[in-house]
Amino acid sequence: MKRAALHNLGCKVNSYETEAMQQLLESAGYEIVDFEEQADVYIINTCSVTNVADKKSRQMLHRAKSRNPDAIVVAAGCYVQAAGEKLKEDASVDLVIGNNKKADLIPLLEACMAGKEAEGSIIDISAASEYESLHIEKQKEHTRAFIKVQDGCSQFCSYCIIPYTRGRVRSRRPEDVETEVRALAQKGYREVVLTGIHLSSYGVDFKEESIDFLSLIKRLNKLEGIERIRFGSLEPRVITEEFVKELSGMKKICPHFHLSLQSGCDETLKRMNRHYTCGEYYERCRILRKYFKNPAITTDVIVGFPAETEEEFAITEEFLKKVNFYEMHVFKYSRRAGTRADRMPDQVPEKEKTERSARLLMLEKEMSKQYRASCLGTEAEVLLEEAVTIKGKSYMVGHTKEYVKAAVPCDGNRVNSGKNTMVTGILKEFLTDDIIFLAENAKLG
Repeated sequence: MKRAALHNLGCKVNSYETEAMQQLLESAGYEIVDFEEQADVYIINTCSVTNVADKKSRQMLHRAKSRNPDAIVVAAGCYVQAAGEKLKEDASVDLVIGNNKKADLIPLLEACMAGKEAEGSIIDISAASEYESLHIEKQKEHTRAFIKVQDGCSQFCSYCIIPYTRGRVRSRRPEDVETEVRALAQKGYREVVLTGIHLSSYGVDFKEESIDFLSLIKRLNKLEGIERIRFGSLEPRVITEEFVKELSGMKKICPHFHLSLQSGCDETLKRMNRHYTCGEYYERCRILRKYFKNPAITTDVIVGFPAETEEEFAITEEFLKKVNFYEMHVFKYSRRAGTRADRMPDQVPEKEKTERSARLLMLEKEMSKQYRASCLGTEAEVLLEEAVTIKGKSYMVGHTKEYVKAAVPCDGNRVNSGKNTMVTGILKEFLTDDIIFLAENAKLG
């Protein structure tokens, strides 16, 4: 039996695709082993979002070949789309597979093993119009399943290479999504997280059929077994009064919304080619708070974008305080060759990026603590995920619908393994910096 090892770099969409490729290998009779072990085939699902991601992708490819020089090393994904010809000349790489071709992994591998040219392993992704058929039957997480429903992006933010490595928007058929989610529910998954490269664009290629993101959500909301529906990153413009009002009427929707921001200054947003203003973004947050009680709103922020002055950064900082997020992912701007931002003048020195990042991380910690404190004394439903020991006591830890981490005491008789179990109780007090305690009288759901 041949042994295969996989390593994933990058986003949740990449993670989904890596899981799907692993299951293709398993179906073909491969034994899956840890990436640190000896294998006959190594597959690295690469990332190309920044120059650093490119470097990490190359490093992992070289590491795989050094582990077993006789193994077939496969480079797959976004870095392949960005640097396919270069990778073909890399002695550490035996096979390159671009995006929208990962479903062909097994025949491409067989051709490579037979010494044949793996034809068509990289396509012109900008011309791709069909969603790639990849499926999963299980995931490493046992309670929450990430479901890829969309690929590609047509936004062309000035700092981003993704439209060139993932192509334009392509949506997955809703009946195909429903079939996969139903199968996962039957295997015991209680929560699904809808993900995509630009999730808010789901359905733009199905307009003639009146299929959009909201119609997909409604369809999944009717499925038995799934008790929670959570979303990946959303563009602010999808948050309309009509959209949110409909969501608020569905009990399975998690009031946890990750709205991509990137900057709280309109001038910076213009240079980023983001298609909204801070005022419009704030209005979207107001709508969410109108229809959901204390929703968890999280975001991404880039500091040190080209020409970002101290004044622009200060405007961003004040805007973040005004919105009052639950969590923020703070990134220092990283140049990416091939993007407009890489060619912009007035690149911000690394030292200033680091100082600005540190300021926002302190703000994030403070806002996150405030949000979790606002949850104290409220009733919450927690999907238990893992057993932990805190200060010598045993607990099961999971997340509320708002994605606040909570713990319930576990004495061995209660909850059993606890995984895949819902409990409901009153959130009482902090146990650690990031966990809230759930009352002793929590009820099993």
